[in-house]
Amino acid sequence: MAGTDLDAVIRKLAKQQHKALTAAVRSTRDHYNTLAARTKDGEARQRYKQIARQAAEEGSAAIRRLQMSADNIADSYARAIRRITETAVTGAKNGVPSQTTASSKKTAKKVVKKKARS
Repeated sequence: MAGTDLDAVIRKLAKQQHKALTAAVRSTRDHYNTLAARTKDGEARQRYKQIARQAAEEGSAAIRRLQMSADNIADSYARAIRRITETAVTGAKNGVPSQTTASSKKTAKKVVKKKARS
């Protein structure tokens, strides 16, 4: 997993959640349709069918929101990584060390000093 892009992992997990939520929505819809079929009262039958339709609509809306959120997160992460790499490349071309390498050098120096003291 070390070489895998995080945006691909996000999209994969969202796809798995999408499948699970779709199955749950179908199950709920089928449950109410079964209750509608079992009932002998016409008014109750219509009520259960309406509940089944509304449950399916609400579930579909939740699934769409989840998918949009996952896409936005994955796209945002990909843009951030692209921006970081472009900044590092342009900084290296201009002879300016990137901030991340400067901070990592400071951290490395602190670690070396602490080991020397020990």
